[in-house]
Amino acid sequence: MAGTARHDVELIQRSKQQLSQTTDPIERLRLQCLSRGSSGIKGLARTFRIMDDDGSKTLDFQEFQKGLNDYGVPLKKEEAMEIFQKLDKDGSGTLDFNEFLEALRPPMSNARKQVITEAFRKLDKTGDGIVTVEDLRNVYNARHHPKYQNGEWTEDQVFRAFLDNFDSPYDKDGKVTLEEFTNYYSGVSASIDSDGYFVVMMRNAWKL
Repeated sequence: MAGTARHDVELIQRSKQQLSQTTDPIERLRLQCLSRGSSGIKGLARTFRIMDDDGSKTLDFQEFQKGLNDYGVPLKKEEAMEIFQKLDKDGSGTLDFNEFLEALRPPMSNARKQVITEAFRKLDKTGDGIVTVEDLRNVYNARHHPKYQNGEWTEDQVFRAFLDNFDSPYDKDGKVTLEEFTNYYSGVSASIDSDGYFVVMMRNAWKL
């Protein structure tokens, strides 16, 4: 129901190939994240969120560089500085977290953004902007899962595994926000050229 394994393999191969051909630092960072698969950008976002101790939703250059290193996408200091200065539009010496993510996500058409938001709203039964196990009980039938059927997992374990698709591998909290959901699907989107195909895939996957 999330991005298919085939799309992930294609995305990783394509990103690694493009990485050797591009010199733009923002594009290089984007491709480094995408060469980890659909959840690459989402994982970097989570790393930065953990580092935001004071909850300011901004990063200074040192935090920015440390986050890249912690996540395993180290850039030369000059490259990191070039990205930072390009995105620090008001020259304040800090990056707005959401603006950075917006710049890093592969560009998506409005049709794609709309269907991603639609799928999230269908999942978010309580309408509080966060999808949890409780939300999933009404929209996702865990009893069809092979590990539930063979007695290996409980229903709750199936739900958690499902949410983990969208969660960062380094900090799984069992809660998925629209931002995380969009970060995940921007990765999937990068592996699909046609808007029409992406929208149909999402509608079929989420029964929209």
